[in-house]
Amino acid sequence: MFEAQTTKSGSVLVSGASIAGPALAYWLDRYGFDVTVVERAGAIRGGGYPIDVRGTAIDVVERMGVLSQLRSAHIDTRKLRFVDADGNAVATVTPESLSGGVTNRDIELPRGELSSVLYDLTRDREVRYRFNDCIDALHDDGAGVDVRFRSGMQQRFDIVIAADGMHSNTRALALGPEAPFNRYLGFCFNLFSLPNDLGLSHEAMIYAEPGRLAGVYAVGDSPTLLAFLNFATDEPPFHSNTDVDRQRRRTAKIFSHGGWEIPRLVAAMQRADDIFFDTVSQIHMPRWSSGRVALVGDAAHAPSFLSGQGSSLALVGAYVLAGELAAHADPVDAFASYERIARPFMESNQALASREGGTLLMPRTQQELDARNAALAAMQTLGNAPSYSEHSRQVHNSLRLPDYSRWLREEQRK
Repeated sequence: MFEAQTTKSGSVLVSGASIAGPALAYWLDRYGFDVTVVERAGAIRGGGYPIDVRGTAIDVVERMGVLSQLRSAHIDTRKLRFVDADGNAVATVTPESLSGGVTNRDIELPRGELSSVLYDLTRDREVRYRFNDCIDALHDDGAGVDVRFRSGMQQRFDIVIAADGMHSNTRALALGPEAPFNRYLGFCFNLFSLPNDLGLSHEAMIYAEPGRLAGVYAVGDSPTLLAFLNFATDEPPFHSNTDVDRQRRRTAKIFSHGGWEIPRLVAAMQRADDIFFDTVSQIHMPRWSSGRVALVGDAAHAPSFLSGQGSSLALVGAYVLAGELAAHADPVDAFASYERIARPFMESNQALASREGGTLLMPRTQQELDARNAALAAMQTLGNAPSYSEHSRQVHNSLRLPDYSRWLREEQRK
């Protein structure tokens, strides 16, 4: 039997507790919804690579009341140093000159720090978290969604939202397998950590050869470096594969030779106990909902790290989706309005990954690498940002947030 649910404004199950999920839970709770968040992991994940909050997403976190808290966690990466095979600098530039970011407005912080702030916002309210569990089956009968969890528990909700990332299991249950929606961008990446023996502080060092990219990232003055080994391949070697040893062997073979610190990074990768790997891909959906199930964040529109906008899009999407659910009695109407408002913004940000900036970060040929080095050297000498940087800045800020304060006031009067 499915457990009956007594609700305030409706019961919502959110799958995923990274960024989009807790952000959505915060807004839904404020609008009076009865919110449960289910998360496969045993707790909120800490640490992680730095992410950015910029553009319209700054307005979202300001409305959430956490802007100053996030600013206090700002990493303040001051330079990106591109080097040649001998470790000599090709060029040194600021992150904002490449990303189109705005100095003293944009925020860079560890992914886990943002997740923890969002979680803390919701756990002191009435949001329930169910860790070490996930959705195993869904049945949408038009009036509600019956959910069976991996733990065996069964429960009925008015609405289910998939916020469980690019490889969303909830999306697969509601809208079908990932393959038709995954747009592979031609690269695979490996992330891991190693000791900061280079003495780096507030900076990244990046080395490229045709089709291969290696680098290290110093988060502030941390004694640990975050490292990456990325490579181009026309066909992804595997999809959502969990075979870590196979990935180590493949990456070590691809990086079996090379300049700069590649031998050291390969050795560190083979020893690392925190290696994370995947394809560089995007998610493009013909629609973001089916019946009473909808998508938010990377599950709906993963832009890839080449865009630098994944976390910002998750925050913006969560804000709009929650507001539209508050503004509409019928969730199907709310989902349609959410998509109408947010889709142009999401798609224009996704497009940033395929513009010139993608080639600059991940050159596949010697010609692209030479052009990249020349552009970086000119950027350093002239102090000018590339032309696409201003375009990126405009895209980051291209959505004016709707004002849902009316529904907040109505909930407060109850």
